Amino acid sequence: MPFYWYVLHTKANAEYRVARYLDQQGIETFLPVVRAARPRPGYTTVPLFPSYLFAHLDLDCTDVTIILWTPGLRRIVAFDNRLATVPDTVIQYIRQRVEEIDSYGGLPTHDFKPGERVLIRSGPLAGLEGIFEGPLGPAERVRVLIEFLGRLTTATVPVECLEHVARNLYVPKRKLPRRTRGKGRRIRSAQTKPLDYQVAK
Repeated sequence: MPFYWYVLHTKANAEYRVARYLDQQGIETFLPVVRAARPRPGYTTVPLFPSYLFAHLDLDCTDVTIILWTPGLRRIVAFDNRLATVPDTVIQYIRQRVEEIDSYGGLPTHDFKPGERVLIRSGPLAGLEGIFEGPLGPAERVRVLIEFLGRLTTATVPVECLEHVARNLYVPKRKLPRRTRGKGRRIRSAQTKPLDYQVAK
């Protein structure tokens, strides 16, 4: 059986520990990490997919119990009782995306709002409009990964490829001031000296 990339689900904040342990067992792993701003000035690195990493395995030659008993590991991701595999091309794409994100200075910031229409300005989908679902925070990045593994049909576009859709804003016409109070009674302008009058009963 050839080598495939499998997805490992770890306990919270255990990604580095699992990767380090498997590396010591001679198992190749890939833990995508990217730069992220700290609350204080400076940067740190965080997993691109919190609680997930990839392992390159030939299950015919690897004792699965070594994987399953890894400290900090929850499970090997599977769908319908079949282990989820990731093509080499996708792993290469993720590596490239990590490099691009770091070259831009870390995880992108933006002011898009969920439900807002956006225009894709570059890439293979350039010129198309879409709906922004939400900022790619940790939970959203994991959702994208799981949806991809489950083969749901979703398109994920780097936020730096998006721009706001220009719209013609509707400007309501200026309402003219009312000239009567009803029943023919005129409203006197504030600029006109008021006259004494008696309201008819």
